[in-house]
Amino acid sequence: MAMFVHLTSASAAPRVRRAGIRAVSHGQDGLRGVYCFPVLPSHTLTHQWLRELARFGTRGGLVAVHLRLDDAQEVLVGRYGDRLGGAQRTVRAAEAVGRIAALDDPRGWEVFVPRAVRPGEIHRVRAAPQVSGWRYAPDAHGTRPCTCYGCRERGGYGTRRLRERLPHPLDGPPPAPRALLAQVEAVGDPGDPAVLLDTLHWYGLRRRGPLPRLARLAAHPDPAVRRALAWAVASWTTPGTDALLAALAADADRGVHKAAEAVRELRAPET
Repeated sequence: MAMFVHLTSASAAPRVRRAGIRAVSHGQDGLRGVYCFPVLPSHTLTHQWLRELARFGTRGGLVAVHLRLDDAQEVLVGRYGDRLGGAQRTVRAAEAVGRIAALDDPRGWEVFVPRAVRPGEIHRVRAAPQVSGWRYAPDAHGTRPCTCYGCRERGGYGTRRLRERLPHPLDGPPPAPRALLAQVEAVGDPGDPAVLLDTLHWYGLRRRGPLPRLARLAAHPDPAVRRALAWAVASWTTPGTDALLAALAADADRGVHKAAEAVRELRAPET
């Protein structure tokens, strides 16, 4: 039996013990399953993904879920960037462990199980060190930080000053909320799609927003605006956001429907 470790929020530990790990993560070729990493002799390498995953927010910190898979279980293995190019290889679980253990530098590698992990496959759940691993990418320390929306650490120490010093041309400090709302109201109803798309882009970089004032855009005649609205509220904690996404998920336009469903999956708590 091959042993792997999966990192998840401490708040999900009781559910993991009771029901296993749900297949909610998206892998190569649209597969849904569970990300994990082999248990290696090096404690640091085994938990290398911890600091990177912690950047995206956890409830109660992270815990390490050790799971045993049959040696013949098919999994995907490769570096984290390989999945985007479809370069991860399908191998058996035992081979995935051997392949990663033989690497001179296994940092940034991952294993993807294309299914849920059953409760009987959970070996144990234990506390994990909260300071192990790399952030952003292996060997990122000492390189010029990127301030784009995908790379920056929201709420991290010094993040605001860093963005002001090194603004990104597309994801730099957004206009003030008052200015954004003025843009939406100035275009009228239904409004110029180009202006609304630009405004919704900046709203997507915020954690909250004036949902009652933007909800009317869910009925905008341009489906591109409705899609942008779904992505703009993806990380919002504003009350009513889930109801708006449910309405967009029922949209007659296929693109709007798929965007809203994708956002709802991203917002769903993972185990």
